[in-house]
Amino acid sequence: MKVVIDDHIPYIREAAEWLFDEVTYLPGTAFKDSRELRDADALIIRTRTRCNEALLGNSNVRFVATATIGHDHIDAAFMQRAQIAWANCPGCNASSVAQYVRNAILCLGCWGKVGIVGYGHVGKAVRQALEAIGCEVMLNDPPLELSTPHSSLLTPLSSLAEQCDIITFHTPLTKEGKFPTFHLADESFFRSVKRKPVIINTARGGVVDEHAMLHAYDKGLISEMVIDTWEGEPHINAELLQRAFIATTHIAGYSADGKSNAARMALRAVCRHFGIAISDEQRFLALTAPPPLPEHIQPTGDPVKDALALYSPLDDSARLKAAPADFEALRNNYPLRRE
Repeated sequence: MKVVIDDHIPYIREAAEWLFDEVTYLPGTAFKDSRELRDADALIIRTRTRCNEALLGNSNVRFVATATIGHDHIDAAFMQRAQIAWANCPGCNASSVAQYVRNAILCLGCWGKVGIVGYGHVGKAVRQALEAIGCEVMLNDPPLELSTPHSSLLTPLSSLAEQCDIITFHTPLTKEGKFPTFHLADESFFRSVKRKPVIINTARGGVVDEHAMLHAYDKGLISEMVIDTWEGEPHINAELLQRAFIATTHIAGYSADGKSNAARMALRAVCRHFGIAISDEQRFLALTAPPPLPEHIQPTGDPVKDALALYSPLDDSARLKAAPADFEALRNNYPLRRE
């Protein structure tokens, strides 16, 4: 059995080579030009690889695992027609995104009332992290508003716009269906905000209309912007980059812990599909484990200082603002970060 894996997925190689007969590694952007896919049985990818007919139409691939929460890079309609099964990794980096959002708020030095838009795996983790530092939280998720048991917890997006000091987005990117999220935060949304909120986007770039957000910032309708996901990545809005309080390279979920979870979930998905047994669970966990914390990181007893010593998004922001053309390189060569 042959598996082709994105060469920037960490903590996966030793386990993959233990589990599968043949493993090949490729850059995520090189899959479309590679002959390796023709006789591959499965792919393990990231968001940089678009799975569609152009990529897989003439291949032997029967299964794709994306080591990510998001799956808008997978053409689900084509995959169904071609009878190619696929799986994503929901929740794999939820606690990593929660760490990013919490620490961005710590860097801002303002708490207040936080509106969380999207109450899936990530939204739940963000809520837990923010309530732990004393934030009052409001929740919005239109599909869940129609169902129990979540409906009593949720409020309309308009209420968040009116009442919140910080609004953070954690939805998938969808353009169709009953609740599309493309440009969910649009010009009318920004006109409706009342408390000059901080806007945080770690969902997908298109969830927030960047031009509308910049216009709102110019008009004083919002106070600060924390942007991790961008429209048109890796070719990002230069004006937004320089004016955002924090601007990072789509790495909110890039902790070593989150990447380890994603590698494990993707490998398990391939094994389930092809009926491959993981014969030694402890070995599997050891082969996919992230490295330990650096020795110089020691707790001080101050929860804010300790959290930011472990990870400060300002460091990632400084790197991107100093070299915006290196967006993809910074993302692909992300330094060790533990939760």
